[in-house]
Amino acid sequence: MELASNRSFLETLSLYLDKRVWVIFLLGMSSGFPWVIIGSAMSAWLKEADLTRTAIGFFGSITAVYAINFLWAPLLDRVKIPLFSQLGRRRSWILLMQLILLLGVIAISFTNPASSLLWTSLIALSIALASSTQDIAIDAYRIESISPEDNHMIPVGSAMATSGWWTGYSLAGALAFILVDLDGWSWSDVYRVMAGFLIVLILVVFLIKEPKKYSEKVEKKNSQTNIQTWLSETIIEPFSEFFSRNGVKVALLILGFIFLFKIGEAFLGRMSIVFYKEIGFTNTEIGTYSKLVGWWVVIIFSILGGIVNSKFGIIKGLFIGGVAMAASNLMFAWIASVGPNTDLFLATVIVDGFTGAFATVTFVSFLSFLTSRKFTATQYALMASLGNLARTTLSSFSGVMVDGLGGNWSLFFIITALMVIPSLIMLGFIAKKIK
Repeated sequence: MELASNRSFLETLSLYLDKRVWVIFLLGMSSGFPWVIIGSAMSAWLKEADLTRTAIGFFGSITAVYAINFLWAPLLDRVKIPLFSQLGRRRSWILLMQLILLLGVIAISFTNPASSLLWTSLIALSIALASSTQDIAIDAYRIESISPEDNHMIPVGSAMATSGWWTGYSLAGALAFILVDLDGWSWSDVYRVMAGFLIVLILVVFLIKEPKKYSEKVEKKNSQTNIQTWLSETIIEPFSEFFSRNGVKVALLILGFIFLFKIGEAFLGRMSIVFYKEIGFTNTEIGTYSKLVGWWVVIIFSILGGIVNSKFGIIKGLFIGGVAMAASNLMFAWIASVGPNTDLFLATVIVDGFTGAFATVTFVSFLSFLTSRKFTATQYALMASLGNLARTTLSSFSGVMVDGLGGNWSLFFIITALMVIPSLIMLGFIAKKIK
């Protein structure tokens, strides 16, 4: 599992010249972009519409679909999209979901959360469904792009996926927050501009190629007509293979770790925009520091994180990333006690970007190593959905927590820092079992 490498720093860095990882980067942008629409930009829009912290937190529960997308992930391993089948299985699913996303972004731009929250929520839910399905296909594409003989490339691919995600999230997010501060601009106008950003991402799908590596066993099984056999091979086998390969106890520890590892980051992330606005930062400051500066920090440290994990192994990286990620949450507690100080905001963004990037690259690498290429979409979606369960479902209660603490932001961030401890204890047991 450690898969440490004897390559030099420059040799490891040269892995980033591989064309495959740049395709992964571009697809990562497609994964990150929807989180602007239903995440940071929407949180700011809802805050300006005078919704409470609790309401904004619960609005985020629409992203619970990311936590259950493993339920339909087997379809992406089996079902071809008739109109787009010539693009290949992975690209056709990505394209279909992006077209749905485009319609959703345009539709939501014509709503007003202050007067029609129900319609805004329903459209946002459809965007989340399309986005979570797109993620299944993109993750499968990334894993299948790297052959089993090139396992040393997995941390590099994970780093580029993380960099791409943050590029799609941060660039679009920065543009959204800067535009909305201009005279005469509304959030509806901003969302229509975002639709143009999505069109560019759709064009990317036509420029890339379908992964060459794809399980022949899966393709042959797809031709079987027995429904019972098809369901068994599509739904039961991916899950049973994971447990039989790792053993029940280790498999449960792995799933528990995945569920808990980023829960503190999830609680912080759900309330971060609300916190920035309440503490006194402007939309432009949020866009500049949190998005643009944060983007560059994540890019740099994602690449470095890929190198470190490729050379030294991911278990050590997970321990380091978990501790650093938790410690960075304390920087937000510092801002809460000081107020809207832009120098401290900058420092916090840099520290949080570094720790978040490193932890994410290591986490994605961990999931990728554990995924069997026989059931790429299903198994990765199962594990990723557990991590998303904390980020999307439980973190919906983040607003309730802040309100329950009487708006004590400092204490809230301290609690989020402590949330990583149970997962690191589990990781200690996993490290003894997985070699």
